[in-house]
Amino acid sequence: MLRLDRQAFDAICDLAFREYPLEMCGLIAGMPGADHGERFYPCRNAAESAKVYTVDPTDHFRAEMDADDHDWEINGVVHSHTHSEPYPSPTDVAQAPDPGWHYVIVSLKRDAPELRSYRIVEGLVTEEPVVLGGPVPEI
Repeated sequence: MLRLDRQAFDAICDLAFREYPLEMCGLIAGMPGADHGERFYPCRNAAESAKVYTVDPTDHFRAEMDADDHDWEINGVVHSHTHSEPYPSPTDVAQAPDPGWHYVIVSLKRDAPELRSYRIVEGLVTEEPVVLGGPVPEI
């Protein structure tokens, strides 16, 4: 399950609309070992494409540094599908860099943005629930 901060969700949808008709991309971060996206890092799509995305390496580095400063870790990647379902394409699956990450896709195919999250392990795609809200309380 991915717990996504409401501000992160809003920022993801906002960037998807601003970058349209190109795919947008970014990274999410949260506490190590937790399934919470506390921060969304918008990144430039270095591919500048409506069909694929490449997270700009400089933006990735900046996100890693900021996450480290907050004792977080990058735990997912986000991108948009401008005209298709929010499901990983074969290219998305082939490029999935970390089996521990959340792979979040926001689709702009319909009137309202539709966000879904997946785990991709050795080519196997599994959808996971997304819960919107504030930070997860510590126990």
